[in-house]
Amino acid sequence: MTRIHPEDQDNVPDAFEPLTAAQAAELRIRQPLLSVWRVVGAQGVLGLLVAWLVWLVSGSMAAGYSAAYGALVVIVPAALFARGLTGRGASANVGAAVFGFLLWEMVKVVLTVAMLLSAPRVVSDLSWLAMLAGLVVTMKVYWVALGIRKVFYPVGPT
Repeated sequence: MTRIHPEDQDNVPDAFEPLTAAQAAELRIRQPLLSVWRVVGAQGVLGLLVAWLVWLVSGSMAAGYSAAYGALVVIVPAALFARGLTGRGASANVGAAVFGFLLWEMVKVVLTVAMLLSAPRVVSDLSWLAMLAGLVVTMKVYWVALGIRKVFYPVGPT
């Protein structure tokens, strides 16, 4: 329980006032929702770029495939997670939304681990370092998405 110092009681609002429709619309324009599909798309583009750079620098097609597979280890589960969260029944009510989030996050983690364990069988002459490079660079798109609003956020009305 938070206690308010007697000197600060004058600065505390008495009641919560909900936003008006105009205030809510203006807030949505200033702070739009993050588009998960744009993030997944950016991961795909960056994954291809990393695989191409690894192949170019190393001269090894196997290293390029390894980096591409590392990117896929991030992209495929993220796309499945995004599909699960943006589906029709995903936000029927608060309980379903929370359960759906936890369920799809668990599916994402299990699929990621399964893809990592199957990497030596899927990619011949697997380069673990190249795969790790593809995985890490692609995973960092999440942080970039939080910082670069113009690229990842849908454009609001002007």
